[in-house]
Amino acid sequence: MSQPQEYFRARGVDLTIQHQKAYQHQSAVNENLHTPSKKHVNNSGHIRYSKKIGLGFKTPKTAINGKYIDRKCPFTSNVVIRGRILRGIVHAKKMQRTIVIRRNYLHFIKKYQRYQKRHKSFAVHCSPCFDPKIGDEVVVGHCRPLSKTIRYNVLEVVSKTNADKVGKKFAKI
Repeated sequence: MSQPQEYFRARGVDLTIQHQKAYQHQSAVNENLHTPSKKHVNNSGHIRYSKKIGLGFKTPKTAINGKYIDRKCPFTSNVVIRGRILRGIVHAKKMQRTIVIRRNYLHFIKKYQRYQKRHKSFAVHCSPCFDPKIGDEVVVGHCRPLSKTIRYNVLEVVSKTNADKVGKKFAKI
């Protein structure tokens, strides 16, 4: 009763993602199953859990076929998006799997009948399936508290092209 070599290779532990002290695994996948269900096997033959979050957002291909393991990813873990959906501009990427976004808004001052420019910056969890650059616009969704300061998760990256940065008025047609 010998199994084919690829059977063991697909189910074996991938050492490229085991770079932390704790054993990295997806909690929704039982790695000891002899016959994994079809919903857990991706296109490359690896056992992987991914889900649709709804709300009009598609699951990225890198979340379905990737090898990363992230407990706080809305597409590959049990984090549920609920509440507000916001847009912001990536301001900093100095933390691991966390970005700082900035939201600009106008505040009305009643006494002078004028608007004042203001902004808010807050930390957002960014799954490894996304790779935003500083200046890109991201869509974030509210979720349960992931840490002391993080309550939002990146759902989509809207990258800026050179034409968008300059302005559509000056772009070559």
